[in-house]
Amino acid sequence: MLPTIADVLALETVRRGNPRVVAGADRLDTKVRWVHVGEIADIAHLLRGGELVLTTGVALPEDPEKLAEYIADLAQVGASGLVVELGRRFVRELPRPVVDAAEEHGLPLVVLTRETPFVQITESVHARIIDIQLEELRASEQLHEVFTELSVEGASPADVLAQVARLAGRPVLLENLAHQVLACESAGRDIGALLAGWETRSRAVAPPERTAYDAASGWLVTTVGARGQDWGRLILLCDAQPGPRDLVLAERAATTLALGRLLERHQESLERQAHGTIITGILTHAYADPDEAAARARAVGVPLTGRKLISVVIRPTEPVEQALDGQAQLGELAEATAGACRDARLPALIGALDQESVGILLPLPARTGPEAALTTLSERLRVLWRRGGAFVLAAGSVVESVRDVRRSFLEAEQVADVAVRRPDGRAYYRLPDLRLRGLLHLLRDDARLQTFAERELGPLLAHDAQRGGDLTRILRIYLDAGRNKAVAAQKAHLSRPAFYDRLRRLERILETDLDDVESCLSLHVALLALESFRRENR
Repeated sequence: MLPTIADVLALETVRRGNPRVVAGADRLDTKVRWVHVGEIADIAHLLRGGELVLTTGVALPEDPEKLAEYIADLAQVGASGLVVELGRRFVRELPRPVVDAAEEHGLPLVVLTRETPFVQITESVHARIIDIQLEELRASEQLHEVFTELSVEGASPADVLAQVARLAGRPVLLENLAHQVLACESAGRDIGALLAGWETRSRAVAPPERTAYDAASGWLVTTVGARGQDWGRLILLCDAQPGPRDLVLAERAATTLALGRLLERHQESLERQAHGTIITGILTHAYADPDEAAARARAVGVPLTGRKLISVVIRPTEPVEQALDGQAQLGELAEATAGACRDARLPALIGALDQESVGILLPLPARTGPEAALTTLSERLRVLWRRGGAFVLAAGSVVESVRDVRRSFLEAEQVADVAVRRPDGRAYYRLPDLRLRGLLHLLRDDARLQTFAERELGPLLAHDAQRGGDLTRILRIYLDAGRNKAVAAQKAHLSRPAFYDRLRRLERILETDLDDVESCLSLHVALLALESFRRENR
């Protein structure tokens, strides 16, 4: 940060001259870019602005009007101030027209009442300016290294903002063009207070430049975007006028965010990332207070407080490829879900939960039941995702507060685990809809159920494992067909004699009668339980 007139006056070399401010005392915070010694009256055309001019006045004109014109010229070119040494041309004080002109044009005017070598003043001030510039250069180089590394690593917006908050020691936020907070680092501040009324406050701050400080709000605002397409703003909350390092920090962070957005090809949008971060924070108890989660959600336009909440898990019926194309597919499903919620006027948090499912935290509108909201969401999504393949929409229980959302999500995930195995085309699934499959899934960790399944199917599973057979599949087809042998043979793509032979082999291995209803019921329950175990392990 460049020194001010006040800083220059505080230097020991200047204080020896017994300086006295005679005009522009309210402008002593003016920055000094350089110090220039000049005795000629027409010096203004040699200046570029920001110079502190030192003179003894020996060559200044006698005419008061010419003196006033001299002051006006200095102010017009942007000189930071004028220092006049008394004793040669002006003995005890400056002429009144000089002082009046300086006040009129807002030019700080200082007199030195003792003789002072100007070279000492220029050396002192220039040394300080150079030291500051070197410090800023080192800081800029450090920031360049930090944010280059973040760019190379493909850091998320949350990671970038965490680095900014650490370096600045101040809160920093990233918002989109709708003034919704996409990411936030509070730097130890209260999140609720920080985000309260955010959209209204943010809309009131509209600096004319891409990077500018708004003194009224105390915000340093930097536009984020590239290739002529701006998509957000980075906001650093400052307690005072930010320094050059803060400006460099904000602009480097904005560049890193813009570059990350350009490099995104198979990742979810920033909005989905922001929503997913909040959902994950709730599920992992990352927020010390549920009110913080509610404040963050409110800042992205999703009110949770005072609403009934329902958790939803959406999962494609075909396994998502564990590669970039799979990530892209899941990201597209999340965006389609967001579009469906917008169409249905259902504000919701929507983001990827893992590598195979999309999560939704849906605050139910007043006087709207969960059934109506889920049906509407499902219908809209099936229209938007028509080319993306089939999916199941699983919902947990309705809860009253953010504290209980985790329980609702766990239930929705359990429902999705079961429903995706045997989807029947219904709009949505809830735990009561799964009946026996749902019960077995809930009991899948119970050792008694595992023992039962092993007792019923153990010999068959061992036989298939040793011989590479498919008799377990044949048994499942037979039972799913309601023990109709003709239908089962057709589904197994076998002739009836070949299929009947497989059934006789099954009876020998299992030592049971497949015409016995109770035996088949036990085997069917064991198969359903086995599916739950294998689904969990996968």
